[in-house]
Amino acid sequence: MPDAPPVTSAVFPSSLIPRSLYSAAVPSSPTDPVAILGASGSLGFGLAIQLAHTGVPIAIGSRDSERGAETAARAAAAVPDGSFAGYDNAGAVREAHTVILSVPFRNQSETLSNLREALSPGQLLIDATVPLAAAVSGKATRMLGVWQGSAAEQAAEMAPEGVRVVSALHTVSAAKLSDLNRALDEDVLVCGDARADKREAALLIERIDGLRCVDCGRLETARIAESLTALLISVNARYKVHSGIRITSLHDSLWE
Repeated sequence: MPDAPPVTSAVFPSSLIPRSLYSAAVPSSPTDPVAILGASGSLGFGLAIQLAHTGVPIAIGSRDSERGAETAARAAAAVPDGSFAGYDNAGAVREAHTVILSVPFRNQSETLSNLREALSPGQLLIDATVPLAAAVSGKATRMLGVWQGSAAEQAAEMAPEGVRVVSALHTVSAAKLSDLNRALDEDVLVCGDARADKREAALLIERIDGLRCVDCGRLETARIAESLTALLISVNARYKVHSGIRITSLHDSLWE
């Protein structure tokens, strides 16, 4: 059965960067749509409205297109000048050069399995998944063991060949992202096996005022970055705050 047509709140630009094994050399422009899978959750929703606020068109993906459309409408109410469209996950992925995966860990494997035919070589997949024990009714301050080493490495193993995987956004407060009136001032830890891919992710993320991306090394380092989420949950619960990470003594030009 063909997919139902998407429900949109704005119109996307008609042209996208062609996808090929060589498209990694041509990063997406700020006007290309970015797909956010899991935007019905607080982190994904916060990213959607923050990026839309900077002029980036957002393709919101959900397990079904109706829920995607509902989330797009909610985002459009928060950012009236933003460009949002709601799809099922596969539909959103097909609209974008860059995909942000912000689903709960219990849904990551299923989501990626269902996207094998939608993801294309050359696309950039930014994985923000955290394997918290809360995914299996455990404590949010504990981590689950992942055979591959981290959720990001699992994503890289499951994604089709040629899809570029970068890990980021694990320590950014979803509550702060969801409030456009709240100032941000924190670092985003970015891990990946190709510096060009990390730089491309950083150029997108740093469009959000107050976020600075830091290159933290290869994708295998994501297991450390992901675990900091559990640490911050514990700190935030203890002090009743929404804290983040800031790395000191770095020079100004981190990506040149």
